[in-house]
Amino acid sequence: MRRIAIGERSDWRTIAEAQGFTFHHEAGQRYWDERAAYAFSLEEIERDLEDPTEELHAMCLDLVDEAAGSDALMERLAIPPEMRDFVAASWAEGAPSLYGRFDFAYGGTGPAKLLEYNADTPTSIYETGFFQWAWLEARIADGTLPASADQFNSLHEKLIARFAALFTKGSLLHFASVADHVEDRQTVRYLEDLASQAGLEAKFTDINQIGVDADGRFVDEDRFIIAALFKLYPWEDMFREPYARHLAGSRTIFLEPAWKSILSNKAMLPLLWQRHRGHPNLLPAYFEDDPARSEIGAGYVRKPFFSREGWDIELVDGGRRSDPMAGGYGAEGHILQALAQLPSWDSNYPIIGSWIVGDEAAGISIREDETPITRNLSRFVPHLIADT
Repeated sequence: MRRIAIGERSDWRTIAEAQGFTFHHEAGQRYWDERAAYAFSLEEIERDLEDPTEELHAMCLDLVDEAAGSDALMERLAIPPEMRDFVAASWAEGAPSLYGRFDFAYGGTGPAKLLEYNADTPTSIYETGFFQWAWLEARIADGTLPASADQFNSLHEKLIARFAALFTKGSLLHFASVADHVEDRQTVRYLEDLASQAGLEAKFTDINQIGVDADGRFVDEDRFIIAALFKLYPWEDMFREPYARHLAGSRTIFLEPAWKSILSNKAMLPLLWQRHRGHPNLLPAYFEDDPARSEIGAGYVRKPFFSREGWDIELVDGGRRSDPMAGGYGAEGHILQALAQLPSWDSNYPIIGSWIVGDEAAGISIREDETPITRNLSRFVPHLIADT
């Protein structure tokens, strides 16, 4: 693995805008960054990223199976009591999953280390599945990269196939997010397109416009029953909304399913460590109130159970403590995770997102920052597989 400098295309902004990538800058700062790329060997991809992704996915499903039958584990995961039967039923009934993203610390030496699992509402799908692949093709075409260059990236194709496997052709699938959030709306728009390519009828509705009819069914603003819904809105928030009491009786198929609330929660990290202590792809992790936390030592990361984009994440290294960005997270509790040794290239710290679709690894995305904490404005950098 290495970071290589590559001159950016002079017209990449025009291309991005034409292809719907309207959030290539955030708050005036570059989000998509093609001035560099990360190169991997095929062995690094297959041995160190692809295989561990599928192994960790299987371990996570085992954890769900255990937690779905344990009120004590549901309590530890801060799932509201009134939602636990709903979560357990979604697992028992085999409610299907579409996708997820494991975030790894990895620099080409030693095993990739799991930092967290974005199991419910991972974004950067469009950038991963479409735009970085288009970048690769364009750089091969203009001679910047050799014709032999490749990419670990089947996310686009696997998502289409997964939609087709989950629903009968012609089925109506609703998509919902907060309509005026640009990145979320464009992410969902991309997924709508993938569902359409799978032969489904896709319809968007603002998540704030969803209602409930007299039969307890969720309906959109046109009063169409929502039989199946992809929602870019986290379960931990949905469980605490006024409409939560209607979830169990709605008969809606949710993507992601309610059992993903067991995994889209950093409290699952110490539970995984308890069950797979010493696993090469796991970092030691403990609940903050666990006396065994002392085994981590003086270097660790303090994480709220629920947190987004690096909010309220605190790095502790000996006597030094970082100043976390306050986002209001942490009421449910915190976990402590051993510090990972992040690679650094010219003070750029990359985090590798490894995607899973159904039960199959589907590619990687890379975000980098000048700090070890990936934040909302951390840059998306493309990657390639190259022999030299």
